[in-house]
Amino acid sequence: MDYKDYYKVLGVSRSASADEIRSAYRKLAMKYHPDRNPGDKASEEHFKEINEASQVLSDPQKRARYDQLGSAYTNWQGRGAPQGGFNWDEWRTAGGGQQQVNFDDLFGGAGGFSDFFQTIFGGTGAEFASRPIVSEHVAQISLKEAYDGAARVLEGGGRRVQVNIPAGVKTGSKVRAARAGPNGADVYLKIQVAPDARFERKENDLYTSATVDIFTAILGGEAEVETLAGRVRLTIPAGTQSEQMMRLAGRGMPQVRKPDQKGDLYVKVRVQIPRSLSPEQKTLLEQARGK
Repeated sequence: MDYKDYYKVLGVSRSASADEIRSAYRKLAMKYHPDRNPGDKASEEHFKEINEASQVLSDPQKRARYDQLGSAYTNWQGRGAPQGGFNWDEWRTAGGGQQQVNFDDLFGGAGGFSDFFQTIFGGTGAEFASRPIVSEHVAQISLKEAYDGAARVLEGGGRRVQVNIPAGVKTGSKVRAARAGPNGADVYLKIQVAPDARFERKENDLYTSATVDIFTAILGGEAEVETLAGRVRLTIPAGTQSEQMMRLAGRGMPQVRKPDQKGDLYVKVRVQIPRSLSPEQKTLLEQARGK
């Protein structure tokens, strides 16, 4: 099994800060997002790699484990990489019970994690503890799933248990699956909401941006803005300044226990300056300037 250099995938140094990792992810995710590259399998695979790298390097515990593995793997290579391969079993995440969790289902059924990730951080075959106690496992969901609500399936021992995840959950939220574990133990899914290249989330408010041309900014008009519920038209008042923030009330994330009550969406307006003007446009602007 090949070692994956997640730092190289994101194009950051091994000493990169959390902000640098987040910024690199957002830039690459925007570039390789499947919506921007329909039908491009290479971009789709690269997008999966970017997300996988972000999941590891954005989590302090996973990053520490990964960095430790990197050192061990490098030392193994330096010794001449003897036959038999690197002993991945030393790094495999596992429990000691009998009831298994289908992690492909737990993480969305999309097969989004590589064999390397599953081996090191807990893939198909990782197990619940056999004792009748509460078990806790991480479930990754997208921001859109956090907005709409989602479901994950725990599978093992001939049973399938669907766990419904309510709309509005945040990273760190816990969802209980009553008696879903061995011997009737409860299972808690600890939610991890994946970063979204389009939106930044602060509690129940979302932040995004929209680009308008200089004439719309000067004279007023409309701009199309993407929300998690679809595209909407944003009214741009005459005289709007670049970097000006506008609020779309009720277009943010829902509250967990009150899904009809939502936060707001804040849109930063970016004014695009044309690189060239027609003679008529230039004349009109000169006249407006008073020349």
